[in-house]
Amino acid sequence: MVTFVKSLSFTLAAGALGLAALPALAGGLAKPVVEAPVIAPMAPAPTIANGDWTGGWAGMSFGGVKADETGGPSKSSGLVGVRGGYDYDFGRYVLGGSVGYDRTDVGLGVGTDKLKDIARISVRGGVDLGQTLVYGTVGAARASAELGGVSRHDTGWSAGIGADYRLNDRWTVGGELLQNEFKNFGGTGTDIKATTAAINVGLRF
Repeated sequence: MVTFVKSLSFTLAAGALGLAALPALAGGLAKPVVEAPVIAPMAPAPTIANGDWTGGWAGMSFGGVKADETGGPSKSSGLVGVRGGYDYDFGRYVLGGSVGYDRTDVGLGVGTDKLKDIARISVRGGVDLGQTLVYGTVGAARASAELGGVSRHDTGWSAGIGADYRLNDRWTVGGELLQNEFKNFGGTGTDIKATTAAINVGLRF
């Protein structure tokens, strides 16, 4: 009986010590870590044009022409045209080639003489300003005119300046001012000068 009482006392003491240790053990447990939610990065806003002018292009032009022939007054009329070409961007400078055709019906002199159209093949070089390209151009021009009631053709030269502005990676708008001159047009002894000014709308590809 005495042995049983001692065993029971030892067991109760051990249990009490275990219960006393539980709060300490509970306090030693690591607190759970709550991870912050992962937020996906926002997509960058689309950019307007990358400033690289390398590539082909084509477009239309609308404007006016002022022309005269030897000894006659200047006359003006409208024009519509098409253009195309290819540019290569060297980083700061741009070099390219272009072709163009303008249709008009501008009078020459005091009679019935008329300048009917001008076709060009040119080189152009300019400065890359990012979304804007400022350039100069020079080349050969071929024109058709009606002189003294006869349709004639002649080759001369064309030169001028222009600028294109990129609305986005595909579309551009711009302006161009060109001087076109033809000496002894069609062997008639008549010189023809024509200044064209046009607004261009282009598609790059």
